[in-house]
Order: sequence, then structure tokens, then C-alpha cells
Amino acid sequence: MTTSPISSTAEPSSPRDRRALTLVRWALPSATIVVVLVAAWQIYVSVSGIRPQVLPSPTRIVTQGWAHRDAIATNAAATLQVTIVGFAVSLVVAWVLAVAVDFSPWLRRAVVPLFVVSQTLPIIAIAPLLIIWFGFGLLPKILVIALATFFPMAIGLIEGFAATDRDARSLLASMGASRWQQFRYVRLPSAMPRFFTALRIGITYAVVGAIFAEYAGASAGLGIYMAQQKNSFRTDLVLAAVVVTAVISVALFLLTYAVERVVAPWALDRRTS
Repeated sequence: MTTSPISSTAEPSSPRDRRALTLVRWALPSATIVVVLVAAWQIYVSVSGIRPQVLPSPTRIVTQGWAHRDAIATNAAATLQVTIVGFAVSLVVAWVLAVAVDFSPWLRRAVVPLFVVSQTLPIIAIAPLLIIWFGFGLLPKILVIALATFFPMAIGLIEGFAATDRDARSLLASMGASRWQQFRYVRLPSAMPRFFTALRIGITYAVVGAIFAEYAGASAGLGIYMAQQKNSFRTDLVLAAVVVTAVISVALFLLTYAVERVVAPWALDRRTS
């Protein structure tokens, strides 16, 4: 049986080409919608004559953002630094507690409800209090980011550990594997897909948490920059900073796929196959 030329070229044969095609199929619909919305926005502003203080055009946002690129870049670097530090702290704490919970059923019953309660705390009310208690330094921003990002990562890990195949655990136990060996060779690898899903949720929350913490009180960062430009009625610069924030969030989101490719390639291959 021979393969026709059409069927042989319809789909790429190499894994790299298949991943590239999957990426294009994934990004093209969203990119199309964004282009259409931006074009409609530009046309509406041009036709309506609305004041730029109320709704600037996309071209004005780009040109003014580029004109003030030094200030925006400086504040973006400050926000990115806070985001990375705060998210790293949250990540370490989530891992430590999730592993401890997996080894201790009593601890699971004790702390998982507290994890849920932590998500009921209104960040909009807690953030100013943290600024009052700890000042305008790095610590209150780290705490805000941790509150915003800790829960999805911790729960993702806990549920991932618990979802380990029972037959695989029984097989290792019958071979005399210790609890730690079962965790290392079965429970930990099986939790990676859920963890990276939670990681992608958490990293986007981290940027939003950093921006909100800077709104509550900071000396530098995109949050305080947007607040200053809002008070000066520079809506174009506020939206330029919003675009930069979105770019940072998307870049960090995509970075998680690169990390997953290194740490848990089997999970990524299974989703893209």
C-alpha cells in the first residue's frame, strides 16, 4: 500500500514540525481576533473624534509608549523583579507544604482547609494593611504575590500526588520500595502535568499581584507608574503600561512551557500529540 503525495504532505512528519503547526493553529485564532478588535478600535476613535484623554487610539498608545519607553522600561524592570522574587518564594513554600501534606494525612486534614480560607481574603483590603505593617519595601509585595499565587500551585501538587496510579504504587510497594521511593519514582512524575497547569495559572496571577501591590504603595513599578499617569490624565500611557504588563504575563506564561519541556517532557508531548 502506497501513500499518496497529498496525504504525505498534509501533515508534517517530524515532531518539531508538528509542534510548530500546533503552535500556529493555537495562536492564529487569537491573533486574528486581536487584529480585528484593534482595527475596529482605531476606526472608532478616528470616526468618533473622542478625546484621547478618554480613549486614545492604538496608534497613539504605541507612539506615546515608545516616546516614554525609558520610563516604562525602568518601571517594568522593577515589576518583573518583584514578580520573580515573590513567585519564587510562593513556589518554594507551595512545594514544601504540598510534599509535607502528601506524607502526612493528618497534615492534609489540618492545612488544606486553611489553604482554601486564604483565598477568601480580599487582597484589595489586605494589600494596604501589609504596606502599613511592613512599609514600602519588597516584603509586602512578596506577601501579596504569595497570597495570589500560592493556592493554585499547592492544590495542583497535592491533587497531582493523590492522583497517582494505584497499580503503580502497589507494584512498587510489593517490590519493597519505601514511601520516599514511591514518591520519587511514581507520585512526583505523575503530579507534573497538574503542577505545570497550576504553574501557568499562578505566574499570570503573580504579575497581577505585583501590579496591585505597587498600586497600594511603591516607589517604582508599572503599578505606581499607571497610577501616576492616571492622575495626570495620560490614558495613553496607562494603556501603554497595560500592554507591557500583558506582554510580560504572556512571556512568563510561555516560559513555563520551556521549563516543562526540560523538567517533564512526557507531559508536554502527551498534550501536543
